[in-house]
This record gives sequence, C-alpha cells and structure tokens, in this order.
Amino acid sequence: MNIYSIRQKILLLLFSGLAMGLTRSPKQYFRIAKNIPKKWKEINRHELYRAVREFKNQRLIDFLERDDGTIQIIISEKGKRRALKYKLDEVEIKTPSKWDKKWRIVIFDIPEKRKKAREALRLKLRELGFKELQKSVFVHPYECRDEISFITEVFELRPYIRMILSDSITNDEELKLYFGLV
Repeated sequence: MNIYSIRQKILLLLFSGLAMGLTRSPKQYFRIAKNIPKKWKEINRHELYRAVREFKNQRLIDFLERDDGTIQIIISEKGKRRALKYKLDEVEIKTPSKWDKKWRIVIFDIPEKRKKAREALRLKLRELGFKELQKSVFVHPYECRDEISFITEVFELRPYIRMILSDSITNDEELKLYFGLV
C-alpha cells in the first residue's frame, strides 16, 4: 500500500466517525461501526501518527483536549471536503432489474471561471454511464438523484445544475439502444 492510499484511508476512517455521528439509522450506524476497528488495525502505527501530524499541519483535522486528559481528533470542514472527494471515486449508479421508463436528465450552465469543475463534472457523468446529448446535457435511465446531489456538493456546483425527470425524449430509440433497454 502506498503512502497516498494510507493517508486516504486514514482520512476516510476519520470521516466515517463523523458519518456515524450524523446517521439517524441504527442499521447504518452499525454497518459503519462494524468495519472501522479492523480497518484501523491494518494501518501501521508509525504511518498513522505521521499522517495525523500532516493532517494537523494541513488543517484537515484539529485536536480537542477534554477535561479527563484525553484528546479527541476533530475533522475540519477542509478535511470533510477532502474525504468527500475520496468518496467520489466510489460513487456508482445501481441498475434495477426493471427500467421505470423514465429518463434522468442533468443540465448545467457553469461559468467559465469554474471551467475545471465543469470538466470534472462531465468526466464523472461519463464515468457513471451517462450519455451526452449536448455539451451541457446528459441523460441516464436509472435513479441517480442522490449520486448527482453528492457530486454537485463535492464540486461545489449546486447553483449551476438542474435535474429533470422525463417520461419521454423525442427519438429516444438511440438512447434505449445505447443503454440496452430494447
């Protein structure tokens, strides 16, 4: 395991602690908690301490000393954003057993000053299997609202993106063929 992936894993584990605190579902809480201890044991302690010092210097985490003398590690907003970017690689759209005959259309108008984010969004939509209809219009046949919302937050593009749910698109035979729906 290279040094980059160790740091990525550590930051994601710290972030999972935050996720546990935010979840309302006991089922989700236990699913997250079940995997944390063994993942921490896989990390070399020396690497862990070095990474924590680096995260502190990069302001990805902070320390909070409690009255009982213990120290709590708190992930900063910057650290949360970095962890979300790592999670971006894990995003995928589930394919249901039956298509609901609705098209999910993502449209955007992102200013030139956010060009890198716009290109990253296009790339991610293609990775997720979206079909590009026009430069700023992508379509997918399966439910993906949560995934698009997450991507929108990671790239900080919320004001520029709209999602449309449509029963039909003219000349959609090509799309049905592309997605294997015929």
